[in-house]
Amino acid sequence: MTHTRPSPGERTLHRPELRPLWQTVHDRLSSGRPVSRVRLGPLDDAQREALADLLGWDRLPDARPSITLARLDEAVTELCGRTVREAVTELIGPLHDRAAERRRQGDERAALWAWLDGHDIVRAQPALTDWAAACRAAGLIGSSPERTRALLSDALAVLAALPAEAEPLPVFAARVVKGDSHALDDGTRLSSLVLRALAALHDTAPPQSAVDRRALWARAGVADDELSATVLAAGLRPIGDGPLARVARVCAEAGQAASLTLALIRAPDEFMLATEPAPVVHVVENPSVVALALRRFGAYCPPLVCTSGWPNSAVIHLLRLLADHGAALRYHGDFDGEGIRIAAYVFDKTPARPWRMTAADYHAAVARISHGLRPGRLTEAPWDPELTTAMTDRGTAVVEELVADVLLEDLAAAAQLYGMACGRCMPTAE
Repeated sequence: MTHTRPSPGERTLHRPELRPLWQTVHDRLSSGRPVSRVRLGPLDDAQREALADLLGWDRLPDARPSITLARLDEAVTELCGRTVREAVTELIGPLHDRAAERRRQGDERAALWAWLDGHDIVRAQPALTDWAAACRAAGLIGSSPERTRALLSDALAVLAALPAEAEPLPVFAARVVKGDSHALDDGTRLSSLVLRALAALHDTAPPQSAVDRRALWARAGVADDELSATVLAAGLRPIGDGPLARVARVCAEAGQAASLTLALIRAPDEFMLATEPAPVVHVVENPSVVALALRRFGAYCPPLVCTSGWPNSAVIHLLRLLADHGAALRYHGDFDGEGIRIAAYVFDKTPARPWRMTAADYHAAVARISHGLRPGRLTEAPWDPELTTAMTDRGTAVVEELVADVLLEDLAAAAQLYGMACGRCMPTAE
């Protein structure tokens, strides 16, 4: 086997005393920026002598010499017929372009955060905007946009699946996060990320104790049992002999509200709504509005559901069930910061649409009161961007009870239509 012996010039380049020179040149050329000279040092006497020999100097350079790249390129070419770039690539390794790499990484980070800010879940529930900003401020996981996006995707998938179906946390995690029952265990990065998002939605501080964390999961329907999670409904007259249909119908006929458990809603058996015309189900935030409606309409109350503040799993399941059976859902809530967040949550989780929840409705409502409380932290109302602006300008909250008379007039018209559809007209005299 024949071996090619290195030339004297190549042996000069491979002198160990020149290693600091080639390492420095390699590092500067890998910056991705123009390089005209390099500064070395501190060099010991042997390294200074080797550098002088390479460049043909008749005296030793300083311990920290500055060398032009043109002179170095000339010397290397004379020795071995190659450029400095070719020489350091052979001696040290491939050159990089750190500037281009930084630009690429910056573009990847910008794309990641733009993806998060524009995600359907974040856009539908603007209360999550602060959470997204906190995620950006926390930076990348392990300096990796890919790992960070994967974790955020899992967190958004969890948020999309809430409220849960009254499942224990490991069961819910296994169903939502790639079959991993431990993905949301206390202390995991994903669990902390989701809990911070839930705290942002509810405008509370991130939970600090195990008790607080369990309470926040419970608000999201995780570990709710099927009996304690209930929803208040009135005026529902479904067709069928299933337990849900019968309970709702009996209460409606008696002019009473029904407290429906999640167990009833998840197993409705025979359950059907009149389809001609499709019923309109009005949804309110406060039980007092339901009480006022029942006092006025009694057994003629039109279909009405109450979220009782933040909707639990029973509320969301009932609204989805009604929508699946043809009902048109119309939602009204408080004109304050939390009311806007609850409304955004309802609109994101169900097919409900706003009912007297626009900026014009707010202006009309606030004009009727002499004074009111501050609205608290306000976030965007996705269904009407002008609403939050109006509430910020006026600085006044309007609770739902203060416009109950307006809502009841809408319900009176709905009662007439629903009564005619059901063959039971409401008396004209109250």
